[in-house]
Amino acid sequence: MLNKITNSFYHLFTKYMFCYKIKVQRGEKKVQFNILNKNDEIVMSLVHYFITEENYTPIVVRGVKDEIWLENLDGPYRIIRINSNYIHNDEQYKFDLFKTKKVVNQIKKKTLSFSMNTLNIFLNLGDNVHLKENEKNIASIKFSDIDDILKDRNIVSIFPKIKNKLIKDKEGIDLIVNVTNDINAKTASDNKIFTKIFEQKKITVTPILIAICVLVFISMYIFGRGSEDTLTLLMFGANYRPLVQVGEVWRLATSMFLHIGIIHLFVNMYSLYIIGRQLENLLGKFKFLIVYLGSGILGSLLSVVVHSSISAGASGAIFGLMGSLLYFGYHYRLYLGTVLKTQIIPVIIINLLIGFMVPGIDNFCHIGGLVGGYLLTMALGVPGKSKKSDQINGSIVLILLVAFLSYMLFGYLR
Repeated sequence: MLNKITNSFYHLFTKYMFCYKIKVQRGEKKVQFNILNKNDEIVMSLVHYFITEENYTPIVVRGVKDEIWLENLDGPYRIIRINSNYIHNDEQYKFDLFKTKKVVNQIKKKTLSFSMNTLNIFLNLGDNVHLKENEKNIASIKFSDIDDILKDRNIVSIFPKIKNKLIKDKEGIDLIVNVTNDINAKTASDNKIFTKIFEQKKITVTPILIAICVLVFISMYIFGRGSEDTLTLLMFGANYRPLVQVGEVWRLATSMFLHIGIIHLFVNMYSLYIIGRQLENLLGKFKFLIVYLGSGILGSLLSVVVHSSISAGASGAIFGLMGSLLYFGYHYRLYLGTVLKTQIIPVIIINLLIGFMVPGIDNFCHIGGLVGGYLLTMALGVPGKSKKSDQINGSIVLILLVAFLSYMLFGYLR
């Protein structure tokens, strides 16, 4: 996906690149360059800055001409549009604003964003155009040269690095070479990160977890009276509030490896096989194992707080994997937005609805696991996306939630 976006960027950018002719004169090759105009140089300088310094990515917008669109869903402006079209009156400006809103709404839907604040940069407005600086999350600004950018207090306050990092002392071929080399280097670096996250890796933790659950299930028939026998379930570590309250807290973890009946085992192991392989590949083995075990324990904790019946199963941990995928997918929604809308979110909703409608399903364990997986992934961080503040906030919320449920279990309910 990064390669596609980058190639599309160069396709858009070619109209700002120089044209050259090679002429043979007196037996020597002479390279002749067409000089960039002022607007071309401003566009190249701005695009260079936003891509290399502010982590914006070019996006393809069909049907546009003489404009470049950049996105950074974590940036101060999620969308930046640089427009070098000549707009000579208010009617043209209003129509341009209408088209911009339409494209922004499409991006908002694709990325599952509630808002999409946009910076609209105009480089070629007529004197009779009355610019609307703010129009429903779309900020518009006009620049005539590089100095205008550096003198704009609002832009400098939002992008403080622009004063020192914006290219302003190069032109012509020097500017082109500088911009091209820097963007190539940035693209190569981004591609390495992207490939490291999404490339197929060897999956080992998921099969081991499945094997443990299957072996425990078989052992319940060898050393006990079967997986549906109450005493056998308690002997192997099923979740049960009275026993947890007297100190057998290990049941919060062991219960996720027990299953009541072959259908329960099959459904959970199939789900773990499908979801586990994907998430282990994305998070890595260590983080995946933490999310699985942690969300399973949190699901068991909420379950034992809400009701006092015997419960067992890996579904709390599996819902934790769904919560983790939800958090991961949201941060990479430019690439996984369709998967989120058509697969992850519908599966979560359908399974929760089934849990409320069908008797005998421990849906509070599912909810606890879902929330736990989301918060654990937030605390651990998503590679290439998470901020330290997000990880700290996730850790704090997770600790507070565990502390509250522990108080309810060992204090209020005793």
